[in-house]
Order: sequence, then C-alpha cells, then structure tokens
Amino acid sequence: MTASYSPFRDGPWRHLGDRDIWHSLLVAALAVVLSGGLLWVYVFLRTVHLARVAPVRPRAAATLLLFGKRLEAGAVDADYVARLTRVLTLVRERPCTLLLLGGHTGGGLSEAAAALQWLQERGLPEDADVRCEDASTDTLENLRNARDLLGPDVTVQVALISSRYHLPRCLMLARSLGLNAEIVAAESRLRWSASLFVRLALEASYCLWLGVGQRWARLIGHRRMVDRVT
Repeated sequence: MTASYSPFRDGPWRHLGDRDIWHSLLVAALAVVLSGGLLWVYVFLRTVHLARVAPVRPRAAATLLLFGKRLEAGAVDADYVARLTRVLTLVRERPCTLLLLGGHTGGGLSEAAAALQWLQERGLPEDADVRCEDASTDTLENLRNARDLLGPDVTVQVALISSRYHLPRCLMLARSLGLNAEIVAAESRLRWSASLFVRLALEASYCLWLGVGQRWARLIGHRRMVDRVT
C-alpha cells in the first residue's frame, strides 16, 4: 500500500531541517531588509513580466518538458488540465519528444502517469515519443531528473511547459542546471485574480531566495550550497 503524501516528508518542506537552506534564507531576508523591500519589488515585477509575456508555442525546441502538479484525490486539477491541453495541442502540431515530469504526491498514480493517462484518453498520437519521470517531488528534482533522461542530449533546446505563474521559477532553475531552455505557457494569457497574485508573490519570493542564495554562495566560495542548484 502506498503511503500518503506528506509535504514535510516527501515535498520541498522536507528540506527545512537543512542548515544550508536556513543560511540562504537568512541572507536573502537580509538583502530584502537592506534594500528597503525594493529588491523584492523588482523580482516580483520581473516575475509578473515573464509570466505575462510567455509564448504559447516554442520558438525552436522540439523537446517538451511538462511539469506535473499535485493530484487532487488522484485526479488532475484545472491548472494541470491547462498544461496537458497545451501539450496535446503542441504534440499534434508537429513531431517532438515529450518528457512528463512528476512523482508520487499521494496514493495511486504518479503525476507523470496521471498525465500520460489523461493524454492517451484524449487522443495522444500513438507514435508520440513520450517518456515519464516519476521519481521527483519538486521543480528542482523535476529538472535534475529530466537532465539525466536527456543524457548526451543535455545541450538540446527544451521547452518548459507549465502554468504562467510557475514559469519564472522553472526557467531560473533550468538555467542554473545548465539546460538550454525556453518557456511555454499553458494558459492563453495571464488572468488576474487574488489567488494568482498570491501565487506570483510566492514564486517571486522563491526566485529571490534562489538568486540571492546562489550569488552569496559563489561569493563566499561555498561549494556545497552551489552544488545544490547546479
């Protein structure tokens, strides 16, 4: 029997006992305070800009990376359906390689397996080149495992497909891992709502933490911290 998902055991919150995490969080918080909050505002505006201008088709990439999302009672939610619908459209338009990313965040199917099932039920071409990565539980692990799946093709251009609010973090992490990436939005445009504002604020905070933490680790020569996101 599959154990139920716990964010403190299986998700990103499992890292909260890590001293490197607290080190980088403290430095990032100090940078925000010393800037009078302007640094966070800058990163937030940049996050909003990237989310707003993200295209709905890749410019050149023929390898698509679809980011999973936690399943609700074993089923895909509205955000995940939007991502899957975008991928299905792209796969039908031209030949490509599709990597479905996402491990187990609950009992039953992994996010990647649920995505494959949804696509097959809605007419995924039988000759589509699809691979599933179902050993990860967060965005960084998604991309690390995708990089491993690409193998010798790690330098090939890839399209990161996700919800608009999620794309800035995906792009930042992909570049940090050395992937040649572009972003593709699930939704046709950015539709403002209170929940979207909160999500963008959280994503901006994550991007700020990651960016400041990386720069600080390189400045002080902290190899272990740098290796966490490269």
